[in-house]
Formats: sequence, structure tokens, C-alpha cells
Amino acid sequence: MKKNFSRTMSFLIVAAIYAAATAVGVLLYNALLLKATLSWWLALLLADVGATAFTFLFSLLFSNASVYDPYWSVQPIVILVAFAIGKTLNVARVLALVAVCFWGVRLTANWAYTFHGLGHQDWRYTMLKEKTGVFYPIINFVGIHLVPTLVVYGCILPAAHLFHTETAWNIGSVIFFCLSVFAAVLQGIADIQMQRFRKRNAALAKEERAAFIRDGLWKYSRHPNYLGEILMWWSIALATLSVDASAWYLCAGAFANTLLFICVSLPMAETRQAKKDGFAEYQNETRLLLPIKK
Repeated sequence: MKKNFSRTMSFLIVAAIYAAATAVGVLLYNALLLKATLSWWLALLLADVGATAFTFLFSLLFSNASVYDPYWSVQPIVILVAFAIGKTLNVARVLALVAVCFWGVRLTANWAYTFHGLGHQDWRYTMLKEKTGVFYPIINFVGIHLVPTLVVYGCILPAAHLFHTETAWNIGSVIFFCLSVFAAVLQGIADIQMQRFRKRNAALAKEERAAFIRDGLWKYSRHPNYLGEILMWWSIALATLSVDASAWYLCAGAFANTLLFICVSLPMAETRQAKKDGFAEYQNETRLLLPIKK
């Protein structure tokens, strides 16, 4: 399909896709609960996969896997807000809802700021397409769409659990809420610093441009934004665990998210950075994740 839409039109198209995907997910969830008498968590999983498949169709239609990019931050907000409707909002639930919405709105705003339109695709997806050839459609659905959906589903499950059990808040709820806000702020600061660096670099002549950002949080960490994402979901998991120790298994989502970054996102980013001159020196002087002076 023709992809040279304006940035504004691209925004409207993506917004319409996500509004429709939300409707698909909600309708599917309610239908599964009523007709199949499934547990809420299984109905949610199937509805989430259904909404992802719906979004994937538009990734194919526009030949752009980046149509999926906002799903990561929009999905958790939709799920928790939907579960909050009609429920008594105790302290534990409110803290989880506020933390996830703060994180999600901030991250979605960052996506919107960096969104160039439907004619632009994330470099990682383009690289995967070049490497996988005829197998790319499978990689696209499974690797780019389905796996992240399952990971974020696992991440949001602890917070969703709070809306399906009666639990009282405790000091752990407050501590881990504060940690989740800190994680989102850390990620936000890192993103802002990166955007300013890119804008500043773009204004310079090619020979004057810096290969790496070496100030702010990035002076001490090569990926502080990834650290914020990892901390965010451990905070949500541990907040739930602090009020319901029997739900320890719900930490699986945060663990899977950590593995996704360590085994996929970080190696891909590092491999790309390694092609630039001076990377070895940068690597020796700056830690991978923790923003601590090396």
C-alpha cells in the first residue's frame, strides 16, 4: 500500500488501528469469559494475542512492522484501566494503576515524538528483514509482534492480579511504587537526553558529529533507558508480591522482560554501536547498564 502519508495522517491511521485493536481485544475478552468460561488471565492472554494479530495485519498492509511499536506501552494501560472500571479502588490497586499509566503515557509520548510516519520503519526490523529474507513474515509475526506481546502480558499480569484478588496495601506497595516512578523518570530523562543529542548532532557538519552520547546519564551507562524499563517491571512484580507472597510466580514476566533486553535488545544495540569508530574506548569507559562511574 502507498506509504507516503504525512506525519499527521500517519498518526491518525495508527490511532484508528489501535482504537480498533482495543475494541477487538475487549470484545474477545468478554466473549471468552461468557462463552468459554475461561479464567480471566487466560481470556486476557487470548484477547491480547487476538489484538496483536489484528495489529499485525496492518503491519503487513503498510509493509511496516513499526505499526506495532506503540503496542508495548499502550497495551498495559488499556488492560489496567479496563480492569479498574467498576472495581473498588483500594490503595494497592491505585498505586499500580498510577504507576503503569505514568510509565505508559510517558513512553507513548516518546514514541509519538520520534514517530516519522508510516514511511519510516525501525532499523532493527529492516535489519531482520534483510537477514531473514523469505522467512521474514514469520519472524515479523512471532519475533516482532507476538513475543513482545507475551512478555508485556507477563509484565502486566502482577498488576492485573491485584484487580482480581482482595489484598491490602503495605509499606512494600509504597516502596515499589516509588521505585516504579523512579524507573519511568530514569527512562524519560535518558530518552530526552538522547533526543537532544541527536538534534544537536544533526545541526553539526558530518565530520563534527559525535559517535556516542557522553553526557548526562549516558556518561555512565550505555543503555540507561533499558535499565529503566527493566526496573519498571520488577517494581510492579515486587509490589504485588509484597501484598501476596503466594503470587511469586508472577515475577516470571519481569524475568522474561529482563532476558529479552539482555539476550536480544542489548546485543542488537551493541552490535550496531560497535560499527562506529571509538566504540572500544566508549565500552571501556562506560558501563553497560548501571549509571555508575567505571
